[in-house]
Amino acid sequence: MYFTRVLSAFLVILFLFSGTARAADIKVGMSAAFSGPSEGLGIELYRGAMAYFEHVNHTGGVNGKKITIQAYDDGYNPVPAINNTVKLIEQDNVLLLFNYVGTPTVTRVLPLLKNFGDRHIYIFFPFTGAQPQREWPYSEFVFNLRASYREETRGLVDHLVGIGRKRIAVFYQADAYGRSGWDGVRRALAGHGLKIAAEATYRRGTKYDANLSEQMSILRRANPDAVISVGAYAACAAFVRTLRDAGQDIPVANLSFVGSESMLKLLSDEGRRSGRDYTRNLINSQVVPSYEDKSLPAVREYRELMDRYKPMPPGSLMKGAYQPLPYSFVGFEGFLNAKTLVAILKRMAGDYDRANIKAVVETVRGLDLGIKAPITFGAGRHQGLDRVYYTTVRDGRFVPLTDWEAWRK
Repeated sequence: MYFTRVLSAFLVILFLFSGTARAADIKVGMSAAFSGPSEGLGIELYRGAMAYFEHVNHTGGVNGKKITIQAYDDGYNPVPAINNTVKLIEQDNVLLLFNYVGTPTVTRVLPLLKNFGDRHIYIFFPFTGAQPQREWPYSEFVFNLRASYREETRGLVDHLVGIGRKRIAVFYQADAYGRSGWDGVRRALAGHGLKIAAEATYRRGTKYDANLSEQMSILRRANPDAVISVGAYAACAAFVRTLRDAGQDIPVANLSFVGSESMLKLLSDEGRRSGRDYTRNLINSQVVPSYEDKSLPAVREYRELMDRYKPMPPGSLMKGAYQPLPYSFVGFEGFLNAKTLVAILKRMAGDYDRANIKAVVETVRGLDLGIKAPITFGAGRHQGLDRVYYTTVRDGRFVPLTDWEAWRK
C-alpha cells in the first residue's frame, strides 16, 4: 500500500514536471542598443518584434508555447555584445539569437558562433546589411531578412548618377559599419567609371550636439553634388544640421540603419528652434516598405498590433527617458523579423532542437508576409529579401520616393 502511494506520487510529480517542460516558453536572445545615442534603434526594433510576439502569445502561442525575448543592452558597443552573447548561450540557454543591432557588434559576435558550432547557435535577422555575415566563413551561422548595404548603396548611387549627380562624397562612421557602406559606394561608383569625390568620418557614439564642422569642411572643399551618409541618427542629423547651417543644400542620402524617424525628429525640433528647414533634400533608403502604405496587409497588421499592445522593453533596460514612436521603419522591420521567425518556428512542429533549425529554415520558399515580396531561403541563400525602397521628407514625414527628377542637376 505504501509503495503504491509513493509510486503514484512519483508519477504525478513526473507528469507535472513533464507538462511544465512541454509548456516552457520559446526563448530567443537579443543584444542591442537600449541606451546611448543609438538607443532608438534597439528599442524600436524590440517594440516592433514584441507587437507580433504579443499577438501570437495571446492567441495560443506557437504550437502551444509562448515566445519571449531575453534582451540585454550593449549600447551599440562590441565588448558588451560579446559578453551578452556568451551569457545568452551559456546561462540563458536561448534557442537562437535574434534582432541584434549593428555591424560593429554583430561582426565581433560572429567568431563566437563558429566557436559554438557544436551547439548550432544561429543569429536570425540582425539589423545590419554588412557583408561579413553574408560571406564565408560566417554566412552559415546567420539568416538575414533585409537587403545588404551593397544593394542599398548601389541603388542610391545609380539613381544619383542617373540624374547627373556624379560627384558623390561619403560621410561615414569610423568602424566596420561605416567601412561596409563606404565600400558599397566605392563599388557602385566604379561601375559607372567614377570615384568617391571626398570622404569624412566620425566616431561611433557621436551625439547630436557634436560639432561636425571639420567633416563638413573636408567634404565641402570637393564641391560634391550629393553626400551619402553611413551612420546612426544622432550623428547623421548633426551632420545635416552643420551642412545646412553652412549654406550647403545638396541632397544627403542615408542608409536604412540610420533610424529615419529618430533623425527626422532631431532635425524637425532643431528647425522649430531656429526657424530653418533642416528636412529638405533628404533621401533615405529603406529595406522594408513604408508603414504608411496601408494597401499592404502587413502594414495594416503592424499598425493595429502596435496600437493594441503598445509594447516596451523591460524597465531595467531603459537607462533614461525615451519617447516611443507610434510607427517606424525600424519597428516595422522588427515586426517582419518576428513574423518570419514565427513562421519558421511553426514549421518545426514542436521539435525545438537547435540542430534542426538550419535545415528547416532552408526549406522556406515563397513565404508571404503581406508586403508583396515573398521570402525564400535555401542552402547558400541566407538572405530573404533583396528589395530596396526609397523615401524623402514631405509634410514632416518620410514618404515613398518615386520621382528623382526634382534633384536633377
